[in-house]
Amino acid sequence: MTQSFTGKSYASKLRDYSADSRILYVSVLAAGLGSVSAVAAWALLEMIALFTNLFYFHRWSFVEHDPWQSGVHWWSPLMPVLGGLLVGLIARYLSPRVRGHGMPEAIETIVFGGGKVQPRVAVLKPVATAIAIGSGGPFGAEGPVIITGGAIGSVLGQLLPMTGSERTVLMVAGASAGMAATFNCPMSATLLAVEILLFEWRPRSLVPVAIACVTASAVRRLLLGPQSLLHMAPTGAPIYHSAILCALILGIVAAFVAAGLSKAVHFSEAMFAKLPIHWMWWPAIGGLGIGLGGLIFPKALGVGYSTIQEMITGDTAWKLLAGILVIKSLIWVFSLGSNTAGSILAPLLMIGGAMGAVMGHLAPVMSQGAWVLVGMASVLTGAIGCPLTSAMLALELTHNGGLMLPVLLASVAAYAVSVLVMPRSMLTESLSQRGLHLSREFGVDPLETMLASQAMHTSVFALNDDATRKDAFDWLSKMEERGGEAWSHWQRVFPLVDAEGRLGGLLTRSQMMTAAKQADLSQPLVLSGSTTPTTVSPRNTLRECAGMMAETKLTAFPVVNGEGKLVGIITIDDLLKGRSEQARRESDRERVLRLRWPFGGRAVGQSDK
Repeated sequence: MTQSFTGKSYASKLRDYSADSRILYVSVLAAGLGSVSAVAAWALLEMIALFTNLFYFHRWSFVEHDPWQSGVHWWSPLMPVLGGLLVGLIARYLSPRVRGHGMPEAIETIVFGGGKVQPRVAVLKPVATAIAIGSGGPFGAEGPVIITGGAIGSVLGQLLPMTGSERTVLMVAGASAGMAATFNCPMSATLLAVEILLFEWRPRSLVPVAIACVTASAVRRLLLGPQSLLHMAPTGAPIYHSAILCALILGIVAAFVAAGLSKAVHFSEAMFAKLPIHWMWWPAIGGLGIGLGGLIFPKALGVGYSTIQEMITGDTAWKLLAGILVIKSLIWVFSLGSNTAGSILAPLLMIGGAMGAVMGHLAPVMSQGAWVLVGMASVLTGAIGCPLTSAMLALELTHNGGLMLPVLLASVAAYAVSVLVMPRSMLTESLSQRGLHLSREFGVDPLETMLASQAMHTSVFALNDDATRKDAFDWLSKMEERGGEAWSHWQRVFPLVDAEGRLGGLLTRSQMMTAAKQADLSQPLVLSGSTTPTTVSPRNTLRECAGMMAETKLTAFPVVNGEGKLVGIITIDDLLKGRSEQARRESDRERVLRLRWPFGGRAVGQSDK
């Protein structure tokens, strides 16, 4: 009696991309999400203006002002303390997720949290941030907008029946759209998603994110106008080689500056963690440092976009630059260590701009504010590891494409040095300290580039579909005669095939041994309980095979061709061939080509025999 084969086949038509029609559905949702994120960004900026007026001008107004414009008063140092106290109360009694500068929390949720964010975070995070910045905190609004937009996307993904991957895409789309709306930078926001948030490069994620960013920027133009955040005269003069060389040097220096800032921030966090008081009070202590720093250098308070604008338009006096590089850096590092609500992008841009302005006093002249822009991009790259995002952001902030060469070179130089001197970026160090690990490198999965036909075993012991128990006994005896137990043989599943080689059933090694121990060895082997096999195609990738093994909990599959004929068996050990090939390519050094002297001479490097 022969068991009929009804196993399901996973043979698939190989394609460049794995996207399906769901990408259109998610993209439509992302477009709406981009609009909502733009409104959320606008609302946050309005709240920051309101709280700034309440704390420093004591009036109900949404007109934008910097805290330092109110002058220095006896009560000025107390405002950041009051703001920090309010943030601490919100964090303790409403949601601790409002703490932090946004982007590490977003990364943790995306990679380790399945894209699930509590709905209350979408409301409380912007409120806490507006209080922290409005009371004088030296932070930017973009980080909290990122986590707020991400929270909105996550909530939408939790309300609809979606996979975890789709929910994550919506969260990243909302987060990126928030940045696009804040800075009016759709391209750099999309690149931010690719370099920092998505942890993949696939159409299913890139398309919705890009649509969300474009939509957010379009809505932002209706709410805040089409102008760039920073105003700068276009650079039309040629960039000389001496300036390019200085940009390279600036990028290298920026990497070490970013590494120092990162170490200082995490040292500050460690010091606050040692305080013998509840973390609710930490933001207030951080606020005290802000207030004292504001007495010395008032322009260190607040977001600082106007101060960056001053440097771009030519105010690069040493007093201003020293205040930013020393006072702004110190109070930002100290207050950020208190885990208050704030962001790192705007302070990094401001500190990097001041460093670039210092270089501008020594380097060849390019155009007004050019070295400020180069410094902004390079320090941001060194701190968070995103050269393309930083370079594009610098250009989108000013609409000055003439500085593409020095900005990109400085960013790439900072990136190259920072990945060598910093084991973790400013964004991922805190995750590492909590025992979480992630890699920021992207590459083609080696299991995706090798097919089952390239890794499978072709020398397979198969039995006829009318085999008896004696056939199982004979094979086991043969294995013992070769000096080893049957358990040590690689083959753990045994196909049953018909006269034409078509697969009809499958026996496990345990079933083979059980059959061989029976008294009546003349009975058909299929009565011992052959299983309905799950098969793979020779054209299945090893990645698909690995996914099937994870889904079915099986560690070996018969490989059948389109006619149902058995051509081999692939096991879980065979999946290592893809990895071993990758390891060989990355470790083995060989000389492929050899130069030869003209007229048939000896090859260069060839030894005499």
